[in-house]
Amino acid sequence: MAKMGGFSVAGMKKLQTQLNKIQQGNVEAFIDACAKELAARLLAKVIKHTPVRQYPANSGKKGGTLRRGWTSKTHKEAENGSGTPNAAMAAAYAESLQINHIGKMLQIEIINPVEYASYVEYGHRQEPGRYVPELGKRLKKGWVQGQFMLTVSEQEIQDIAPKVLTSKIKKFLEECMK
Repeated sequence: MAKMGGFSVAGMKKLQTQLNKIQQGNVEAFIDACAKELAARLLAKVIKHTPVRQYPANSGKKGGTLRRGWTSKTHKEAENGSGTPNAAMAAAYAESLQINHIGKMLQIEIINPVEYASYVEYGHRQEPGRYVPELGKRLKKGWVQGQFMLTVSEQEIQDIAPKVLTSKIKKFLEECMK
């Protein structure tokens, strides 16, 4: 015969109180915070993976428009921005993003408003032999391979998401059980 452990009514009442805290605690806010943390991590990764064009010093142009686009609302803002976005900027920008609740799914749209972002992401055709003044040379290849900076970053986030979420849930439950 199995022996059962002892428990007290006071202990059960304490457990009930702690479980009520979880119900009363803002679970929706916690879930939204998890989504925004994953979005911030995605932005930090995609910013690192985004290539930056180097222009000659005498051209007066600065590279990094595409990279700045990840934390900008418009192409113009990315073009005129200064500095390189970092993880702190990505986290702050992720906080401003809207979360859409679609059934049991959460969706956060991360968009790079720079006009040529999709061409750099997925690749593009070009006309070999055409002279491009911005580059100061003629095009050689008919197809430019994509960089897949967002695609690669999404896969990296999918790989680490279970560990990140498990850690956040454990911490949340520990707080509720105090």
